[in-house]
Amino acid sequence: MLILRIIAVIQALSLIIGETYRSWGAGRHWLFVVDDYWISALLLAGAFLVRRDGVSTRALFAAGWGANAGMLYGSFFGKLIDPASTNAGNFGVGLLTFLIGLAFTASVLGMIASILLPVTSARAE
Repeated sequence: MLILRIIAVIQALSLIIGETYRSWGAGRHWLFVVDDYWISALLLAGAFLVRRDGVSTRALFAAGWGANAGMLYGSFFGKLIDPASTNAGNFGVGLLTFLIGLAFTASVLGMIASILLPVTSARAE
């Protein structure tokens, strides 16, 4: 589980840093910036709290991955279908699409892995 938690932290921090760089001075609406911050905060909270094994902490961790996958789905496929309408900010559209696709793939795999984690304690909440 430790490796999945480390990947979650890397994913969350990458989204925060990447979105900040992408939007800095690019005239993007603030709502399209803070959505990455919110889902990253949820993923970070899940990665931190899942250290204590329990149903609620595992659910939060899986929800963090799921929220990331859900948000990145629209972003990734929107850029694939209509790249001309993309405000890539400080990134090139091709690089941005690749990075978001990578993050989307990691999110889907992270969600599946977090759901399939074996229970390590007999305690249920």
